[in-house]
Amino acid sequence: MQSSAAATYQRAFQFIVLMGIVSLLADMVYEGGRSLSGQYLALLGASGTIVGLTAGIGELIGYGLRVVFGYLSDRTRRYWLLTILGYGMTIIAVPLLALTNNWPLAVGLLMVERLSKALRSPAKDTLISYAAERVGAGKGFGLHEVLDQVGAIAAPLMLTGVLAFSNSFQLAFGLLIIPGVLCMVVLLMARKQFPQPADLIGKTPTLSTTGFSRQFWLYMVGVALFAAASVDFALTAYHLQQQRILASAAIPALYALAMTVDAVAAFGFGLLYDRIGLYALVGITALAALSTPLLFSDGFLMVIIGIVIWGGVLGAQESILRAAVTRFAPLDRRGAAYGLFNAGFGISWFVGSACFGLLYDISRPALIGVSVILYLIAALVLWSVAHRA
Repeated sequence: MQSSAAATYQRAFQFIVLMGIVSLLADMVYEGGRSLSGQYLALLGASGTIVGLTAGIGELIGYGLRVVFGYLSDRTRRYWLLTILGYGMTIIAVPLLALTNNWPLAVGLLMVERLSKALRSPAKDTLISYAAERVGAGKGFGLHEVLDQVGAIAAPLMLTGVLAFSNSFQLAFGLLIIPGVLCMVVLLMARKQFPQPADLIGKTPTLSTTGFSRQFWLYMVGVALFAAASVDFALTAYHLQQQRILASAAIPALYALAMTVDAVAAFGFGLLYDRIGLYALVGITALAALSTPLLFSDGFLMVIIGIVIWGGVLGAQESILRAAVTRFAPLDRRGAAYGLFNAGFGISWFVGSACFGLLYDISRPALIGVSVILYLIAALVLWSVAHRA
């Protein structure tokens, strides 16, 4: 029995690593594109309001539609199909940015990329949650995020070099087709080796006859406030470009720094979550309130410190926030739970990003004040959830 349990643990660990490699390669595509999108839109003639609305609407699509695809994944149980289709759309949309010469067309392709994220994420997170529950939810999602962020680090650094030597955004976007193709190859290998990841959990999901708990919905309120307070990197990049704090070619390197911190923090916070539970999120959310005033300062050193904090908070968002969903959702409703979780996050992010884009053009102090207040309220709500748990 012990040998069988150890073998299942090992297979679960292998599955997380394999899906982490898939995310690594996919991140090279869409995070590479994301690291360029703010300044690229600015160069194409977009305003700060357009950049903020693009980021917000993109997150609304990328997160808001997950409730639909999450429900669909649970109803059809076609988790692998939805995951593969979603990744396929990503590796087509982002490299096509190389062919754009106006900001409306670039915005359209960025929206397609966000749609692909919505399509695959609930199904993918459900698949990973089965293996993560076997190895530890925080550890599992944290390890996946570490591998995921390797790609988010590598691509911006690569694109920094491309821009420094060629000054060609078209070449930078076009090169992203290479990791995209590799992503699909590894994903299909994972599908072949693990056709039924639910078997890793060691029990068959049973049909649930009840809705989600009150704690789940309270947790969703905290997540929504957290998302609304969060500033998208695109607007930060726009600020750096407009205020001439950094050269355009150096901005992706700053994003790579954030992704490096994200990777380290995700695994550390994941282990902390497995030890102390939701209380880990409370302190992280309070810390996040420091990031916004630093990111939108005019000092280079202050911006660097803000990016480090922002990256650490992002690591918690991608590991602990997702891991905590397994605490509230029955096995047979994981897809719907992740869909609701991400929809709430995305709608709130849309509202926050749209407001922050408008506020940036009107008053940076107002932008900072709203973000800080929302973070602190989110910390109080999450403390209440942790205390009740």
